[in-house]
Amino acid sequence: MLLPALPLLKKARAKKYAVPAFNINNLEILKAVIEAAIAMKSPVIVQTSEGAIEYAGMDYLIAMACVAAEAPIPVVLHLDHGKDLKVIRQAIRSGYTSIMFDGSALPYEKNVVMTKRVVGWAHAKKISVEAELGVLTGIEDLVNVDARDAALTNPDQAAAFVEATGCDSLAVAIGTSHGAYKFQGKTHLDIQRLKEIAARVTIPLVLHGASGVLEDVTKLAEHYGASLGRARGVLDQDIQTAIQCGVAKVNIDTDLRIAFTAGIRKAVADLPKAIDPRKLLEPANDLMTQVAKRKMKLFGSAGKA
Repeated sequence: MLLPALPLLKKARAKKYAVPAFNINNLEILKAVIEAAIAMKSPVIVQTSEGAIEYAGMDYLIAMACVAAEAPIPVVLHLDHGKDLKVIRQAIRSGYTSIMFDGSALPYEKNVVMTKRVVGWAHAKKISVEAELGVLTGIEDLVNVDARDAALTNPDQAAAFVEATGCDSLAVAIGTSHGAYKFQGKTHLDIQRLKEIAARVTIPLVLHGASGVLEDVTKLAEHYGASLGRARGVLDQDIQTAIQCGVAKVNIDTDLRIAFTAGIRKAVADLPKAIDPRKLLEPANDLMTQVAKRKMKLFGSAGKA
């Protein structure tokens, strides 16, 4: 059975670990994540973006997640970065156990109004809502101090936002960024800002754009022909510090994408005579499972199922 997210996230914040949340688009990614969670005895959040829903279909994704939830570990199905209200309402009706409304690009007051509306819909079905405040942009992309401060989550505003909307968890912007090209060189997250937010906001905090862009996996992909250039991710030490400061859910997408790509490229090179898709997918599945296990260990969720 798919479980609600909030009890898992509250426990994680209290015990100072984070529940890993992996974006999935297909069966291979889902199976790799669940296999890792079983092996590591970790709770896991399986999440789908609106793009994943457009690609695979909501019914297919829900059906796969329901099968995955038969595993002997807690499994949550979460809508990631929900912006289309029709998709959000469909997800609430169809079996998702956690919803994100992403109003971060809206003016503050509009974000409050829209988030509160979604909270009303979701809470009526006993589904928790993750909201977002601040803009996910790499710190070094904002060279102007005032612009940087305006883009990141304001601690006082975060407290007011949570009070006004009734959201159950809050995604904060402290310098992370989506994708593989987050920073130029090594850049640390704004941990002091996170501490100030955590002091004012007692609900679980969420870190988006938190893939580490693992060097060994990136090198493997490039060895077999990928051209990833100056890909940079979030440092492991920053992730661990953020978790100690109140982050209870960490999103991972890019790291699995790179692992999938590396595995496929290796299989195509190593198995020129293979025409069985299962043989070509096997190395990718194995590599994604290894990456997911590493994340569970890093986040401290291993053994917490």
